[in-house]
Amino acid sequence: MFYKNYYWGMNLIWWGLWIAFIVWIFALPYNIPGQRSKKEQPLDILKRRLANGEITVNEYQERKIALDHNLSI
Repeated sequence: MFYKNYYWGMNLIWWGLWIAFIVWIFALPYNIPGQRSKKEQPLDILKRRLANGEITVNEYQERKIALDHNLSI
């Protein structure tokens, strides 16, 4: 199995790099369908509620101003 410390034809460092690469591909991406999605921001929620008709345009504008004011503090 071991051929003069080359571990199945590759150095141990190369095995570590391949494993890290595979973990990076399958575990870290966030915007791939079927994978984890990033957290929704408050403004995105507000826009979605306006689009669904849950709030009026005036309520949207008031809450957007409040969010902008809170974010700038």
